[in-house]
Amino acid sequence: MTTISLHSDKAPAVRNSFDRLVKYVRVRSPEGARFVEFDFAIDDPSLFVELVMPKTAFQAFCEANAVVHMSDEQIREIDAEMEKWRYGDETLMAHNHHRGCE
Repeated sequence: MTTISLHSDKAPAVRNSFDRLVKYVRVRSPEGARFVEFDFAIDDPSLFVELVMPKTAFQAFCEANAVVHMSDEQIREIDAEMEKWRYGDETLMAHNHHRGCE
């Protein structure tokens, strides 16, 4: 069996600078779900990828990356920005969307 290393020994300076960046997670799946659905971001919580892993793999992933869970404030800012992109600010769609929230 071949072992694959995720880090190259040829670029320790690059690896060290990457390792210093903050890695963020935001869990989206309900507690007790079979799989953990989450957002993963590096350095900027608003730029993330959506991932799904079994719980044990997620725990190992978080430990290996020394992740920080996004704060409630970061989550609110990201959600507000996503809504702005989805519905716009002063558009008919934005007004219709907000009308249903009242």
